[in-house]
Amino acid sequence: MTTLRPSAVLLDLALVAAALADAWVHVDSGEQPAMALALLAAGALTLRRRVPLTAFILTLPAALITDAVFATMAALYTLASLRRHRLQLAGCALLFAAGDYLPWPWSSLRATELTRTDGLLHVSYTLASAAAPVFLGQLVQARRDLSLRLAEISKAREHERLLTAQSVLAKERAQLAREMHDVVAHQVSLIAVQAGALQVGSADIETRRAAATIRQLSVQTLDELRHMVSVLRASGSRPTELTPQPCLADLQRLVDTSCIEAELETDLPEDLPPTVQRAVYRTVQEALTNVRKHAPGATATIHIHHQDGTLRTTITNTAPTRLALALPSAHHGLAGLRQRAELLGGLVTSGPTADGGYRLHLELPVDPTDEHAPGADSPPA
Repeated sequence: MTTLRPSAVLLDLALVAAALADAWVHVDSGEQPAMALALLAAGALTLRRRVPLTAFILTLPAALITDAVFATMAALYTLASLRRHRLQLAGCALLFAAGDYLPWPWSSLRATELTRTDGLLHVSYTLASAAAPVFLGQLVQARRDLSLRLAEISKAREHERLLTAQSVLAKERAQLAREMHDVVAHQVSLIAVQAGALQVGSADIETRRAAATIRQLSVQTLDELRHMVSVLRASGSRPTELTPQPCLADLQRLVDTSCIEAELETDLPEDLPPTVQRAVYRTVQEALTNVRKHAPGATATIHIHHQDGTLRTTITNTAPTRLALALPSAHHGLAGLRQRAELLGGLVTSGPTADGGYRLHLELPVDPTDEHAPGADSPPA
């Protein structure tokens, strides 16, 4: 059952009061049947929203035998504002006009015949009084329908703007996927082929080992690139899973294939939340990448410990022993690590050490709720 708003209740009470005032002015208190019908008509206005046709029918007798027609006009207006059946509205208007025009009792009709001019004026006035509530109600209904249509149009336009934005994004992603496939993947494939040729043709053991590592990393990079291209080409049309995300069990393999002399020390349990494991893995991965790029020849130590509800990861490298090559970098790595740590309620600090090396430190609170931290499953931009 729909609950009326306070403003609607006040309006209904005001209409009932106006109908009672109309009855008090136009109905003699000594005419009890007429007064009872006038009171019934006033009370029927409380039903005009729920059963408008019934409310109108209950007000008709008062309009027939008395001059108190306010309740009937109000009920007819409500009926016209809620119903769309034009024939029904026309019939109700004619009933009201007939009841208001004909005298009561009907037996006095011949005795009260009017002149032709007065009769036409009376009929015109009665028809106008009956038509006005219908036209006003239909106008209100049309205004309400127009407001709904405008709201629907605004919603449709907003949806169209969203579809346009998604279409533009899909084109950009498709273009990016083509660039990755045609340029980046091609160049990585050449690296893998050249590394394979060097591995087979070189007589030096260290050279063959380095070439094997390069080839292995190139093949792994190609697999990840292919999956990223498929994700971009999906363009949001269907759910697409990212590549299997790393965990702590993959740390040793990461260290072994890093081409860096590194020592890994960890005492972590195996039941850490996946988001925490990924954060630790990505931190170590970024640190080792920076060592290869900016500190060639350096050694690294990786300490990962869990104590008092806090997981601490520290990667420290020594000073470089060779001159670093100038490599392109967007400097987004550490910023991404800080974003990931903040999503998990943690902190990342970094800076040079006294001996010319570098230190990267991650602290994360370990709690069951971390697994559901918002945005934690998505890699930072």
